[in-house]
Formats: sequence, structure tokens, C-alpha cells
Amino acid sequence: MRIVRPAELDSAARAIEAGELVIVPTARWYMICADASNTDASGSIFKGKRRPSGKSLAYVAPSLAVCEKHFQLGAEARKLAETFWPGDLALLLPWRNPEDAAQHAAVGSPALTTIAPGVLGELAARAKVPVAATTANISGDAGPDDLGPAVTLDEVHVFLAASGLTVSVIVDGGVCPAANHMTIVDCFTPEAKLVRTGLVHQRAVTAALGREVRAS
Repeated sequence: MRIVRPAELDSAARAIEAGELVIVPTARWYMICADASNTDASGSIFKGKRRPSGKSLAYVAPSLAVCEKHFQLGAEARKLAETFWPGDLALLLPWRNPEDAAQHAAVGSPALTTIAPGVLGELAARAKVPVAATTANISGDAGPDDLGPAVTLDEVHVFLAASGLTVSVIVDGGVCPAANHMTIVDCFTPEAKLVRTGLVHQRAVTAALGREVRAS
């Protein structure tokens, strides 16, 4: 396992392409990443996190053009993408091609899709394979002693010890300050629905769409 600085991100991209796991920082917390089309690599994340198979990883698109190539964006999905991407918002989007959905089962159908800012977004742009990501923590109900996803390198190591996962590269981003989730909006139907609030406020989603949007 190598610990590198963000300036050395190419090593993380090459590891993803080789079917290995990497961990990178975001403003929210550290994320564990794999090739979204590699069943074994993505599957190991589900196993290590004890994550239910129906709870998808996020598909981190490198650009809006790539996103449009693979997914159908309705009028409201496009408004949200143009307003908040790159950013802390994920959209549930229908695949254009059923074969693509089958090849990327780890990110679901509809797929939980985002264009990320910072190191995670740069990793997606540099990797020659699609990137799937999720928080670096064990899944389950949060108890009073559960810290939640890792926000420091020490917490990343605690997660790795608990999960038994082998990671090739960790990108050191220091302390992740926000400690909050991405907002999720369901755009599978023409009228978008707020699934989970997070760093992108419900009022911001309402303002972008020009109509009141409530959590479903």
C-alpha cells in the first residue's frame, strides 16, 4: 500500500485500471474506489463494508459529455447537473443501454451518478475505466460510538483493519472538513424527487428547478 499526495494521483488511476482499490479524500470524507465495470473489484467493496448488494456505489463520471453518452438526462436532471456539477449532488439516472447497466451492476439501475469536485473528480478524469466510489466505513445503523465515514488517515486505517480490504493507494488529503453526505435526487422519472438531503440544500434544489421539491 502506498500513501501519496494529490499531485501523485496518476498512481491511483493506474491502480484502478489494474483492478485494485484506492482511497481518496473529498471535502466530505474519504472514499474507497474501484473500477465500476470490474465485478470482482467492486464486489470486494460490498463484502468488506458489509454493504447490502442493493445499496449501490456511486458512478463518478469524468464529464457531462460522458454522462450523457451513458445515461438519459431529462430536462430537470439536466438543470441540476448544469447547476451543481461538479459538486456534492448525485442523480439517479436511467441507463441508455441495458448492456451498460448489466456491465456496471455495482452502481445500480438507475445508476447513482455524480461529477465530483477535487481529487475524486480528477481520479475519474484520469482513469481509463469508469470509477465507482463509496464512503470508507463499515455499513450499518449508526450507533452512538460509530464515527461514521473516515475523515482522517488514522480513521482510514481503522476502517481497513475492520473491513479486511487490501488497498493499493491512499491519497492523503489531510482532514476532510464537511463530514456530510451528498444530496441524492431521483431523476428516473421526468419530475425529480429528493431522496436524501446533504451538502446541497433542499432549498438550492428547489431554486434550481423553479418549483418546490420535498424529500420523498
